[in-house]
Amino acid sequence: MLSLDIFGFEALWSPYFLAVLLLLIAAYFLITVKFRTRFQGSEQLTTVQGLLFTVSIVLLYAIKGSPLDLMAHLMFYVHMIQMAVLVLMIPPLFILGIPVWLWRKIFKIRFLDSMFRFFTKPLIALILFNMFFSFYHVPMIFDHVMPNLWLHAGYSILLFTVALFMWWPLINEDPNYQTLNGIKKVGYIFAGGILLTPACALIIFVDHPIYLTYSDPHVWAQAMRLCVGSSTFAKLNISGPQLFSSMSLIHDQQLGGVLMKVIQEIIYGVMLGRVFFEWYRKDQADSEKEMKQMVNPSIVEKSPI
Repeated sequence: MLSLDIFGFEALWSPYFLAVLLLLIAAYFLITVKFRTRFQGSEQLTTVQGLLFTVSIVLLYAIKGSPLDLMAHLMFYVHMIQMAVLVLMIPPLFILGIPVWLWRKIFKIRFLDSMFRFFTKPLIALILFNMFFSFYHVPMIFDHVMPNLWLHAGYSILLFTVALFMWWPLINEDPNYQTLNGIKKVGYIFAGGILLTPACALIIFVDHPIYLTYSDPHVWAQAMRLCVGSSTFAKLNISGPQLFSSMSLIHDQQLGGVLMKVIQEIIYGVMLGRVFFEWYRKDQADSEKEMKQMVNPSIVEKSPI
């Protein structure tokens, strides 16, 4: 098997993309730490928030700027790991990493506020995310998007955006934008798992390779030229992804579908545990409040402003 080193440093490590992400992290800490006091209503950045945002950006570089991105053009199962991280892991970390006060500043832009309020309605968010994710993995659409630089970049941004919409009702911490609570969050999670199943099932149970991007040398070569550059690819004497993996195309494809579903179930399971914990904590707080009022009815607690 050939080594990925033949593609060169720039194709493997995307230094320009890394520079952009480092600037993004720098801007985040300048706004939330150094220049925070310039924003009315701002609050001190917590260690957890800073860590979550940084981890989300590190993961973004790992799947889109490291050799993993190149491997996703060679092996379908790596592409599915990339997709799982992009739409199931990074968005919740990104949302929780941005302080509530900063989200409120962002939503002072009326267009963004209206857009978020509409597209994060639970039913709309669920349908949009699962529709665009499933459409992307329809073979005809997939093979048209992957070899096209602008379509590939645009669809990746679109998937990330609708993933933000999908996660927002579950984990945002601004009371003004919380549309789900308790049992509704549980139902939302289960519905999300069910809606993603058909796309994974198609990939897992089909008995032949369905993506020309990995099975047709000409389509694969076109996609690789976009990934590593036409001049670099022209110097390489390679005919297909099978030179980099001993796994058959059908097994690679089926493994991709299985991994996507397994990762989804793990992440949704963790989120379900978080929802139950929040539910239990709120129930305990309400019970303690009722007990205090029963013992001393004159106690009146003021709601926080």
